[in-house]
Amino acid sequence: MFEPSYYRRCQCKGPLKDEEGRPVLDADGVPKIGDIGLTCPKLGKGHGIWYFYFKIEPCEGAKSGRVRRGGFATKTDAQRKAKATYDALSAGIDVLSDETCGSFFLRWIKAKKSLARTTRHGYEEHLDNYLLPHLGHIKRRDLKVRHLDLMYDAIEKENAERVLHRLRVDQLKKDRDDAHRAWVKVAGYAHREERRVARRAFLDANSALREGRRGLRKVTSAATMHRINDTLSSALSWGIKREQAFAKNWAQLVELPPATRPKPLVWTPERVEHWKRTGEKPGPVMVWTPELTGQFLDFVKDDWLYELWHSFIFLGPRRGEMAALPWTEVSTDALWMRISQQIVEVAYEVYGEAPKADSVRTLSLSLESGDNFVSFRAKQEQKRREWGDAYVETGRTWTHENGEALHPDWVSRRFARLVELSGLPPVRLHDLRHLAATLSLLAGNDIKVVQEKLGHSSRQITSDTYTSVLPEMMRAEAESVMAVVPRDITFAVHTTLELPGTIWQDGLAVLFAHGARQPDNTWAVGAQPRPDAELLGMVTLVGRGQEDAANAAVRWIRDHCAANDLELVRVENFNDRYAEEQRSDFSLTRFTVGRAEDHDPGGWELPTGLPTEVAKPHRRASNRRRKAA
Repeated sequence: MFEPSYYRRCQCKGPLKDEEGRPVLDADGVPKIGDIGLTCPKLGKGHGIWYFYFKIEPCEGAKSGRVRRGGFATKTDAQRKAKATYDALSAGIDVLSDETCGSFFLRWIKAKKSLARTTRHGYEEHLDNYLLPHLGHIKRRDLKVRHLDLMYDAIEKENAERVLHRLRVDQLKKDRDDAHRAWVKVAGYAHREERRVARRAFLDANSALREGRRGLRKVTSAATMHRINDTLSSALSWGIKREQAFAKNWAQLVELPPATRPKPLVWTPERVEHWKRTGEKPGPVMVWTPELTGQFLDFVKDDWLYELWHSFIFLGPRRGEMAALPWTEVSTDALWMRISQQIVEVAYEVYGEAPKADSVRTLSLSLESGDNFVSFRAKQEQKRREWGDAYVETGRTWTHENGEALHPDWVSRRFARLVELSGLPPVRLHDLRHLAATLSLLAGNDIKVVQEKLGHSSRQITSDTYTSVLPEMMRAEAESVMAVVPRDITFAVHTTLELPGTIWQDGLAVLFAHGARQPDNTWAVGAQPRPDAELLGMVTLVGRGQEDAANAAVRWIRDHCAANDLELVRVENFNDRYAEEQRSDFSLTRFTVGRAEDHDPGGWELPTGLPTEVAKPHRRASNRRRKAA
């Protein structure tokens, strides 16, 4: 039964009295002075604070069956808090517990047995660096959203101090570099005293830089704050489900600065030029174009791990998946490899563990990729003979030359060094997953195929995270949009179109309409069976560009087909094949034309059975097997 009692008391000091009202004396007979609390004669309106208490059934581990709270300015506040405390007790919350949030967090992380190693490491970092220092001293039952707001306010204040620290370090680094250049500039025996002074200035500046770097910490970004809040939310949810330890999941009520995932950007010629001039990257996540990708592969063709870089670009695996890939999960005959293991790195220590369920997948290999695996295995066999007993047998697909397994972080650093040596605009190893996804979409594959290739749980993750728009895709999109709106371009027939019988094969003829801008800014469009053959006809027009020339060619060929009982089967626009600087002067369109025939079956002998089965073409053999044959 809920029967709370309310009383007022203060913190005044005075002579202490016993229950019968007699003064309490010390050993020397002097009245003791202390907190007189409820017996203060000043208690009344405006003096003292309100408390409440009510009795409950003793809980397991509790010393008393009484709930007592205080510190309320009015009796109304005490009544409201008493009702809220009783409601929390009725909901199953242990309102008598004195457990701190710090003890609860440590108990929670210990109870989470199924966490992946990297996830646990991230949770522990959030606990050690943020949650325990800011919330650990608060009693679990008293935790409210205001405490979380204070924690994030403190983090932002620390961020401001860290930014200033970094600015001071940048200035010290500039001073050190200036001192070093001054030292190098003073050369020769004749300037030995001046050189000695410059050297001492450099050593002092370098020492100041080392001292200034002490305690330098990175700024806690908005994305990191969201991850901290996710860790806290996981802990509170666990406490609510298991023990009703909290009235609400306070982490879900916090408002944090927005954190947006960086959008991958493509290294267009304009961005490459800006990078060469200033050294600045347009964004944290960058993707090569197919041309730059080809240049990188050409540069690393003699590297020991060329086949690995090729696989990263075209298959899009994670670095831990490739570092753990065993030869038993690769088939160079059936052309597949299965991702079922991964290596994770925590504080540079590596651990093997199974990937997430959605990441376990089988990837089909192209003929070139299959040949690359065969080539790397042959290189391993050669190194095994050269190293002899010193060769390390790991069973891994990708290894060092002595057979040792690859460390995931070493793979990233090696890739970064190769990119630096190549002179190409910088990308990270993980950005190759973006590149693999984008190249697959550029080749016309569905987003679902890319999702399965990368091992994501949903196509939304693939679309939002790992795809960027290449200039080739943008041009194709622009041309496809223009193509759906037919334009009536006026042209004049210069030479009448005639299709000789020599260009017809099996009832079909292929024509190329090649447009070229003339000196007077008009366009001439000629039809040819091949781009290098004689003209079959020509028209001229006053056009604004290659699209007008292509539209005029379409109308010209369509009109010719309609007048000569022919059928326009297919139109293909090849304008994007020209280099950027040629597109204002040339146009190329290919047409497939068919003879219109009477398909009335009236004169046919009706078929009574199916045609004989045509043998299915065999898959093209790989280079390795063709050479073996």
